[in-house]
Amino acid sequence: MSLPPVLQNLRIPVVGSPLFIVSGPDLVIAQCKAGVVGSFPSLNARPGPVLGEWLDRITDELAAHDASNPAHKAAPYAVNQIVHKSNDRLEHDVEMCVKYKAPVVITSLGAQSWLNDAIHSYGGVVLHDIINIAHARKALEKGADGLIAVCAGAGGHAGALSPFALVQEIREFFDGPLLLSGAIANGRAVLAAEAMGADLAYMGSAFIATQEANADQGYKDMIVASGAEDIVYSNLFTGVHGNYLKPSIVNAGLDPNNLPESDPSKMNFGSGGNTDKKAWKDIWGCGQGIGAVKDVPTVAGLVDRLEREYLAGKRGLAASLASARVAAE
Repeated sequence: MSLPPVLQNLRIPVVGSPLFIVSGPDLVIAQCKAGVVGSFPSLNARPGPVLGEWLDRITDELAAHDASNPAHKAAPYAVNQIVHKSNDRLEHDVEMCVKYKAPVVITSLGAQSWLNDAIHSYGGVVLHDIINIAHARKALEKGADGLIAVCAGAGGHAGALSPFALVQEIREFFDGPLLLSGAIANGRAVLAAEAMGADLAYMGSAFIATQEANADQGYKDMIVASGAEDIVYSNLFTGVHGNYLKPSIVNAGLDPNNLPESDPSKMNFGSGGNTDKKAWKDIWGCGQGIGAVKDVPTVAGLVDRLEREYLAGKRGLAASLASARVAAE
C-alpha cells in the first residue's frame, strides 16, 4: 500500500472530511497548518464566484505559512465535488479546481471519467467516497486514484457496513490509497484504521466542535454533550441515508424514533429532503464517535490531542507485541 507523494508526510494520518456549511477557509487553513489535510465542499462557497475567492485565500495563506515554516510545511487541502445531476455547478467548480491546481479532489455521489481526467491533467489526486464494493469498483473503473470507505457510524451521509468487512473486501482487489471513515474521533481510532488496512483516517465530527468551524455554537455544544446513543440513521432529510444528532431532530419538532422513509429520487442536498427542515442547518449531521469530544478546542489543540493519543497507542501496541514475543519464546 502506497500513498501518492501529496498525501505522505502528514503529521498524523488524518484527512479532515468536507462538512456541508461547516467547512470554510478558516477551518481548512487551520487543519492544513496543523499538519492534517483540510477539505471543504465546493458548494459551501456561494455563489459560484466565491469559490475562486476561497481558493485564492487558501492558496496564498498556506504558501505564506510554508515560507515562514520550511521545517513544518502545511498539509495539502482538498475540494469536495458532489457528482450528482442536482449539482448544476459541477463543471464550473471543476474548472476552478483545475485553475488553482487543487492538490486533492474528493468526489461523492457519482463517478465520472471526465472529472478524473480534468484533475489528473495537472497532477491532482482524486479520492472517491463509497459505501459498498459495487461503488468502489465503479469509482476505480472511472479513474479514481483512491477510495474513501464511509462505514457505519460515520457522520452525515454514511453507509451501514462494518469497517472490518468493507476494508477487508476492498483490500482483496485494491492496494492503492484507502481512507476509512466511521466513528473516528481519537488518536487510537486513527491507529486502528491503519491496523485494519487503511492508509488514512477520514475524520469529520470532531472538527465540527472546534473554534474555527463555521457551525452554530449550539451545534458544537450538542456534540460535546452527546454520545453514540444520540445518533439517528435516516434518509428523511436528503433522500440519502445519514447520521444525525437526535437532539437536533427533537428540537425541530420531529420524533427521532418514528421518522418516515424518504423518496431517494427526491435527493436534495441543500435544503429539506421531504421535510420543511433544512438538513445540516436545522438537522445536524454527526457520527457515532463523538463520545471522545469533551470540549471545543482550536483545530491546533484537537490535532495535538490526536497526535498524543496516536503516539501513545503506537507505544502501547509496540509494548504488547514485545511482551507477546517474549512469552512465545
